[in-house]
Amino acid sequence: MPTKQSAVRVTRWHGAEHPTFSAITRQMKKEGMRPYMWENMPNQRYGVRSHGYDKVLYVVEGAIEITLPDSNQRMTLRPGDRLDVPAGVRHGTIVGASGAKCVEAAVARS
Repeated sequence: MPTKQSAVRVTRWHGAEHPTFSAITRQMKKEGMRPYMWENMPNQRYGVRSHGYDKVLYVVEGAIEITLPDSNQRMTLRPGDRLDVPAGVRHGTIVGASGAKCVEAAVARS
């Protein structure tokens, strides 16, 4: 039986230039989300937590490392990368050495 951890999905950006804030938010709105942007200084850490909703996050600038302690995984996201985290999945975040700007939203349930 698959675990919730296996449902975490990273979609890497493969374009020549990473998408802009407006392109990312436009796509998220098309998918029924209400995105907001956050920005952090270098090396900021967010403790392990989970949410009662599915979450989508895009990196706009900089980099972040996502940790999944229950499956002992780490992944680094760079500009244009998308992370989908299902409700209830425990995750932590470490902002990269040059800081980060990200856009995220809760996924609307149908």
